[in-house]
Order: sequence, then C-alpha cells, then structure tokens
Amino acid sequence: METNLKKKKPSGEALVPAIAGGTPASGEVIRYGKQYIDYADIKAVSDVLRSPFLTCGPQIEALEKKLCQITGAKYAVVAANCTAALHIACMAAGLGEGDEVITTPITFAASANCARYVGATVVFADINPETYNIDPASVEAHITEKTKAIIPVHYTGQAVEHEALAKLCKEHHLIMIQDAAHAIGTRYNGIPVGSLPGADMTCFSFHPVKTVTAGEGGAVTTNDPELYRKLLLARSHGITHEMDQMEHPSDDPWYYEMQELGYNYRMTDFQAALLSSQLNKLQLFSERRKAIVEKYNKAFAKLSGVIVQKEIPQSDTTRHLYILQLDLEKLTCTRREFFDALKAENIVCQVHYIPVYYFPYYEKLGYEKGLCPNAERLYERILSLPLYYALTDEQVDAVILAVKKLVTYFAKKKKG
Repeated sequence: METNLKKKKPSGEALVPAIAGGTPASGEVIRYGKQYIDYADIKAVSDVLRSPFLTCGPQIEALEKKLCQITGAKYAVVAANCTAALHIACMAAGLGEGDEVITTPITFAASANCARYVGATVVFADINPETYNIDPASVEAHITEKTKAIIPVHYTGQAVEHEALAKLCKEHHLIMIQDAAHAIGTRYNGIPVGSLPGADMTCFSFHPVKTVTAGEGGAVTTNDPELYRKLLLARSHGITHEMDQMEHPSDDPWYYEMQELGYNYRMTDFQAALLSSQLNKLQLFSERRKAIVEKYNKAFAKLSGVIVQKEIPQSDTTRHLYILQLDLEKLTCTRREFFDALKAENIVCQVHYIPVYYFPYYEKLGYEKGLCPNAERLYERILSLPLYYALTDEQVDAVILAVKKLVTYFAKKKKG
C-alpha cells in the first residue's frame, strides 16, 4: 500500500485522508500529559513565598504527615525528585558492591540507575506480556546468592503482583524497594501503595506529568523506624541535629553531626506546599483518570489492530499512563508511521519506555539485546496516549476517533 507518510505536510494537515468514522485534524494539539494547577495551588505557593521559610521549614513536615495519611505508611521522607528517593532508599537498604538488584527494563532509567549509584549490579527480569509489569516467575529465575533486593515498578500505575513478589522476598531474605513513581493513589487488595506488607520502602514521583505534582519532587515511605532514620540522614548530607542520635553529644545550640556521607536531596517548602494542595485533589484526579481509561478501554477492546493493557483484579489503579499496543501483524504500518500519523492528527504521543539495557551506558557494562524478549517485543509496539485530569470528553473522543481512523486506514486487507 502506498501512503503519503513520507511527505512533509503543513502543521495541522492530516497525513492520512479522511475516511468514514474518522475526523480531520483540528488545530488543537493534544499532548500525552499535562499538569493541572488551580488557584488553591497558586495561593499555597504564594503564601510560602511570603513566609519566613522557603526551605527546611514547616511545609516539609506537614507534607510528610499528609503522605502518611494517604498511603497508610508510618513514615515518609520527601526528596528533590523520585531519582533521589530511589537513591536514598538503596543507601538505607545498605546495597553496595557485590550485591545484585533485580528490576524491570520497561521503566525510566532511574529504577536501575539507583542500584548503580551505590555500586550494585543490575539484573533485568522480564515482564508479563499482558500486564506489562515485572513477572514474578522471571524474578525468581534471576535470583542468585548475590541477590540483595528487588525494585518492582508499578508500571503505568497498575500495582505489581505484590503477593508473589513479597513471598519471594521472604523466602530469599531480600529487600523490596517499590518504584511507585506512577502509582500514587493506587491500591492493592484495598491497601494503598506505599504501605503494602512486605515492601520495605516505596518511592513516589511528583513530576508535572504525574497524577499530582510538586514541579519536581519525590518521596520514600516506610514502616521501619531504622530505615526512616537512615533515609533522613541520606537526604541531608548525613547530618543530624537530634541529640539522642549523636555520637558526641553537645549542649551547644549550633552543634550538629555529620555521621555518614549523604546528599543534598531536600525539597523546598514552596514545592511541598504545591504538592500538599495537589494531594487535596488526588481523589478527584484519580476518578477522572479512571473515567478516561474506561472510555479508552471500551473504545479499543474489540478494535482489531490494537491491544489493550490487561489489569490484575487486585489492583484498583490510578493510571498515570495509558499504553496502547499496536498489533503490527494486522497493520501495514510501522509503529513510527502510526506515531507520526497521530501527530499529524494533532495527537502528540510518547513511548514509555526504551528498555533500560538498550542505552549505551548499560551496553558498555556488557548488557545485550535479547535479555528480556517480552519487554523488547512490547517496546517495539507501544504508544502512550493522552491521559490527564484536564483532558475533556471532546478531546478524549478526538483521540479515539484518530486512533480508529488510522487503524482502519492501515488495516491489512483480507485476501479473497
């Protein structure tokens, strides 16, 4: 089939001709993600900017208490971003040279990089090809006497198969650091992600495209008081002001101790205020995302040429990403051609994610393609469709119509 995909078109002009059931591209660009900021958010930040504390102030403690209330965790430590949160979690877990850490390749690079920051070796387990989350059977197959921890990722916001992973950790005496960058608001068997039994620490992201945002920001939750103490030290230069934790106590009011090598991973008070305000809308954001996902699923479930991500019944998911998998055997186009055609319809998608071990840094460490066949096959076929709170019903309909239009256009004709 000849197409006009290679030809350059003016912005807003469709690459694929209008067909029955399709719509021509409008002038409005619909991107895959977008933050929602209202007056309450702006006022919260403005109030802090007028206050005596821009950092290291009362908003940090208030935010951490709110995160504990939402997740059910006993302790929360906010950080500059989720990468920092993952790093200090690995530090608190005591991971280092000679240790192996198992994670998924279908994730942002930080899920693996945090193990490398402390000198540990990353081992990639494959994914479940239907849910796209890490496969417990593959995790088990990769456990060795050197394995010290696993970092499962609640990919797209859907909870991982937590009970199976927790059982493996218990049997093999492993630490579980959950990467919940996508999963604020998600529950597993009714329990909020962030306090699941068997998860030693859980890390969250508050980047602008996530469900709630601090601009940038992250957090670690835990129920372990000793891990909490270590997280606080790692976040702030390894320094403590707590008298009962000092090795050389002093009555001097200015005295503090650096007890180990830490980092400056603090969050500012105005970021904390923004996130606290955003968290007040978490239920609203979650309900809207669920409604959009339901509408997409209904539209695409029986559409030949695409595959909908399956969800485990235990997960009550607040979805961060909506992943559409192309069934390329039923289409005449490549994933790139479909991506470009959607862009010409003013639907700007993204791909989440390139398998982490594809990157040159990991190639130089000896990782090769072929490690995780399910993950690699998935990567070749996925697109992230627009999903965010402020997405209107009309915009959702426009995305659905554009996808259906392109699937119809690129469908392979039946012989005979």
